[in-house]
Formats: sequence, C-alpha cells, structure tokens
Amino acid sequence: MKFEDILVGINGFGKFQMMIILLQSVSRITLPCNFLLNNFMAAVPDHRCHIRGLDDGDAFANLTLDQRLTVSIPTQEDGTLSSCRMFREPQFHLLHNSSNATEIPAVSCLYGWVYDNTTFSTTLATEWDLVCDRKGMNKATATIFFIGVMSGAAVFGTLSDRFGRKTMLLVAYLSSITFGLASAVSTSYVMFVIMRFFTGFLLTGISIISYVLSVEWFDVKHRTFGGIMVSLDWSVGNMMLSGIAYSVNNWRWLVVATTSPLILSVIIWWWLPESARWLMANGQVEKAHMYLEKCAKMNDRMEFMAALKPESLSNVEMLENRGKNYTYLDLVRTPNMRKVAICTGIVWFGVAFTYYGISLNVTGFGLNVYLTQFLYAAIEIPSKLMVYCSLNAIGRRPTQSATLLLTGLCMAVNLFTPAYLWIFRTVFAILGKTFSETSFTTVFLYTTELYPTVVRQNGVGYTSFVARLGVSIAPLIALLDDVWRPLPEVMFCAAAVCSGLVACLLPETTNARLPETIEDIELPRSGCQTIKPERSDATLKPLTGGDEREC
Repeated sequence: MKFEDILVGINGFGKFQMMIILLQSVSRITLPCNFLLNNFMAAVPDHRCHIRGLDDGDAFANLTLDQRLTVSIPTQEDGTLSSCRMFREPQFHLLHNSSNATEIPAVSCLYGWVYDNTTFSTTLATEWDLVCDRKGMNKATATIFFIGVMSGAAVFGTLSDRFGRKTMLLVAYLSSITFGLASAVSTSYVMFVIMRFFTGFLLTGISIISYVLSVEWFDVKHRTFGGIMVSLDWSVGNMMLSGIAYSVNNWRWLVVATTSPLILSVIIWWWLPESARWLMANGQVEKAHMYLEKCAKMNDRMEFMAALKPESLSNVEMLENRGKNYTYLDLVRTPNMRKVAICTGIVWFGVAFTYYGISLNVTGFGLNVYLTQFLYAAIEIPSKLMVYCSLNAIGRRPTQSATLLLTGLCMAVNLFTPAYLWIFRTVFAILGKTFSETSFTTVFLYTTELYPTVVRQNGVGYTSFVARLGVSIAPLIALLDDVWRPLPEVMFCAAAVCSGLVACLLPETTNARLPETIEDIELPRSGCQTIKPERSDATLKPLTGGDEREC
C-alpha cells in the first residue's frame, strides 16, 4: 500500500482539503502585502533641496517661490529642478538670464530636503532622508528584508521536517507578529532594518510550510488544481495591497495594517491538521491515523477508514526509512537528487529574480503607482487559470521552461522600445509580469512534486533560500542604471532565459505519485520497466521522469 492509495480512499480533494486552504488563506494573503511592501513604504516622492539657509532675511522677501527656487537650485537637462543639488549662494542674476545656469558650481543639499506629500504622507525616504547619496540605504531595506527571507527558508525547511509542519507554522505566526509590529515602532534606521530582517526570516516560514502542508493532503489527480488554489491567496493579497496602501499612506500604520491579520491566523491555527505524510514518514502512526479519520469523516468516506487500522499504516511503503534524520546534505548525496537540487536551485533563482525585478518597479511606466500595483496583481488571476490548463495539457517541465523564456522575451522587447512609447512598454511589462507569475506558480507546485516526502521541506527550504538570494539582489540591481540605464533590464532578461533553458533538464511529474523516499528518485537508474499510466487514480505506481515505472 502507498499513501496515495489512502488519500484516494478518503477523497484526496474534498471538504477537508478545502478547509485546509481556507484556514491558511488569512496568513498567506499577508505574504505579498509584506514582500512587496517596499513599493509603498520605501517610495521616494518628488523632492528638492531645502533652501531655508539661503534666506538671509530680506533677500527673498520680494520673490515668489518660483523665483526663489530659480536662484537657489540648478535645473536639469529636461528643465526640471535638481533633486540633489543646490547653489551655495543665491544666484540673483538668473532671474534675468538663466542661459548659463549649468556653468555655475552646485553642491549637495546643505539644509535637508523638501518632499511632495501629495501621494505619501510619510515614507522611509522622507523620515530618514534616504535620497540622493543615501538612496542605496533605501533600496537596502528591501535587500535586508529578503536576506532574512533567504535565511529563514533554510532554517524553517529543516525545522519543519524535524518538528512538523503545524508546530513550526505556529512559531512563524507568533514571531512574525512580534517583529512586524516592532518594525512599525522603530525609532532609527538601524533598528528598522534589524526588525525587518527578522520579519522576513519568519514570514518565509509561513510561505513554505503552508504550501507544503496543503499540497501534501491532495491526491495525484487534484494536486495541480489544489496547488493553483493555494497560490490564488498571493494574488488576492497582492491586489489588496494596492487598496490598503492607498488608504493608509503613513508607512508605520501601513506595516501594522499588513501584519495584524496574522493575529487571526493564530486563532485559526487550532483547527489546522498536521501533515499525515509527515507523521507517517516520522513513525507517528497513531496520530496520522487520527487525522486521516478526521479527513474521512469530513469527506464522507468513513467506510474506507473502518477497515484501515493504525497498525496497517506500518505497512505503507513510505515508512521504510522512518527514524532517520534527513538534512540538506541528503539533497546532494545521490546522483539524481543532486541533479534535481542543482537544476531547481537555478530555476528558482531565475524565477524569483525576474518576478521581483518586475514587481518592485511600479513607477517606471507613467501610471499611478497604486494602479500599476493593482494591474500587476489582477493579471495574476488569469495567469493562474492559464497555468492550470497548461500544466494539465503539456506538463510541468514545458510550462516552466516556456513561461520563463516568454518572460525574457517580453523584457527584451522593452529594452528596444523608446521611453515615450510608455503605453506599449506598459503592455509588455504586464505581459512579462503575467508569464513571470505563471512561472512562479508552476515552480512552487513542480518543486513540491520533485522532492520526496522525507526531504521535501528541506528541498523547498533550499530552493526558497536560493530564490531569496535572487530576490535580495533584485532591488540593488536597480541602482546599476547609474552605470548604464538598460543594464538592470538586461540582467533580468538574461536570468529569465538561462533559467528557462535549465528547466528543460528536470524530470516531468505530471500525473505521478509524490515520491516518498530518496530511493523513489534514484530507482529509475536500476533498470525498471516503463509503463504508461492509464488514469490518475490509485493504480498509479511510483513516479520518476515522464513515465511511471514498476520494478
């Protein structure tokens, strides 16, 4: 007997599975609100140097504001006032002849900045003057947050494989609330970035554990649809972020608004089940049987469980290696696992690097930032429907590769499109975002299916670590436009294309059982007979590449 046989017997896609998705939706909706929070919290409004120090009393008395700015701040090539430079002394002659204004030496702002508060009342940039020479510190807030996410992926992957999905999920909930609210009351830049590091560290636990916990309760036939439903939480939260940010334009209260829903998640957590797969893989047969009974009862399949006693679960094939503690080293000890680990790492890096490279740029297309954020989020809904059809029609591997290559193509088109064709650029940016989101949705499900149960959370933790490495670099890549303006887009485009090609090297997992042990991954190397699956039900054999194999 295999665990998939049990899932089919108790209905691997019923009310119980829907309950799991709904119970975790509250916490998962908060993830995009926090991961993309820098689009609003760290926004840089229009600004100029403060000229109060140049007013010696009577000098500016008879001048209008425009005249004061003319004699105090140099203009740029496009005729707008400089954001970061000013004259050391008022240049009154510019009131009569401004043709030689560019020849007058200017200095960095001496008395601070004046900000346009029309869109944002306060942001990180306005509170701590993270502009001009300090704009790198503003970008670094996102990088430090995602370094925390990267570190948390590695830690929570191991801990949830050792202590269970449900237990570590509660730890992630409580800790995320604590550090999230602490970052909202930060009194200095240093305190803020430290709190954001730990917030990212803990939020990634929610991200990877909640997804795995959901998918491990679905049977083979409905795993694709289940994975898509789970991923819809991200899109809903992404759209909600634009509305929340529009309503709350103070960055401190915005952090509170995006963190506080986790309090409800802590209450809901008591109704969440533990992963029966994990319990059985770790020898906790009695507890696994208890949760399987709950599932069968809610799904009206108690007649199946009546014949399945706790001692019968000891014969399930997945328990052959119970009692062994698996680590990240088990991802690279054997040839097939090593290939999967290397390729998925590269693919995750490319997916996350390009997705956040696009998502964190909501100001570059001439539209309102809230509208751009909403469009970027809304387009994810049809993209998930598209990926569901694609995953079933052509499979995981072709979908993963094609979506990444198409993302790179859309970014390449924008590279050669003039800036004044902003509508055309926006259309291709949204198309690129669509394919990028499709690739992200695919890679979550694909990776969960590639790694066996005994190291699945380690595998997802490792790939999330590599992905967040890409994410943490993405905000800093934007600073390279000072070196060469198209350079950031070139790097995002190249990453998408390269990772799309690497995805072709991964095995196919469509309509295949979730592997339970590392031997299920390595088994194809020992000369098994290949058979074609006739249907996606309990008759399926252990998975590997594009076919099912039976020894």
